[in-house]
Amino acid sequence: MSNRKMGPVLRCGVGVASVLALAVATPAVASSAVAPAGPASAFSINASGGDLASPEKKEYAMQLVSSAENSSLDWKAQYSYIEDIGDGRGYTAGIIGFCSGTGDMLELVERYTSANPGNPLAKYLPALRNVDGTDSHDGLGSGFESAWKSAAGTTAFKNAQNSERDRVYFNPSVNQAKSDGLGALGQFAYYDAIVMHGPGNSSDSFGGIRASAIKKAKPPSQGGNETTYLNAFMDARIVIMKQEEAHADTSRIDTAQRVFLKAGNLDLHTPLKWKVYGDSFEIN
Repeated sequence: MSNRKMGPVLRCGVGVASVLALAVATPAVASSAVAPAGPASAFSINASGGDLASPEKKEYAMQLVSSAENSSLDWKAQYSYIEDIGDGRGYTAGIIGFCSGTGDMLELVERYTSANPGNPLAKYLPALRNVDGTDSHDGLGSGFESAWKSAAGTTAFKNAQNSERDRVYFNPSVNQAKSDGLGALGQFAYYDAIVMHGPGNSSDSFGGIRASAIKKAKPPSQGGNETTYLNAFMDARIVIMKQEEAHADTSRIDTAQRVFLKAGNLDLHTPLKWKVYGDSFEIN
């Protein structure tokens, strides 16, 4: 059983459709949203330094998120996690908090089944399609929970979870941060935000938070100061977090990301020491 917090939790994503829509958005719209995955902009070479996509720093990112979501740095222990945490999004499961009510769990199982047709989750695809957009467990229940845990014991399903995490959340947010001229800390701030709030252009999505921040401070790609801009981004995110009870504790910013920012650690170099929800963590 995961010791995932029952209060602040991962917000399940809205699914890849939103990311694909952004890829064809007009420049004016796309500027306030997450850019599609692809080569980083030339602005990234002017960032403070650090590439969150490098194996070492990507591992830091996974551990940082897991510290908030699971009270543990062992993010790989979460492949088999599945629970309804009572947030109106149905089941929350896996390493990124895929949810049965928001589309990203359905997309994960569809892609996994396409590559592995005989998997134990395949028979639940009709039920997942029926409950999408709701908090219902109809056609799922204990059988689905057992099937998820069984699948999570396989390398194929672990790889499928990794792939969806990267395709829908990690790659788009990190590439957008690089385009904005941000180093590893800024890239992580974007990633953590898109994981919790989802991609999109609404005021409470990652794109909306970024748009609000840009109204207050310019990112480095537009000639702004990186620290000033990241403070604006964190401020904008806190406003949105406090609008939802499950996210109202903002310590993942206050005593984690902002600790690194105040120390001038824009590259996320180790050692990293932080607290989330009162728990202390360290990466050396």
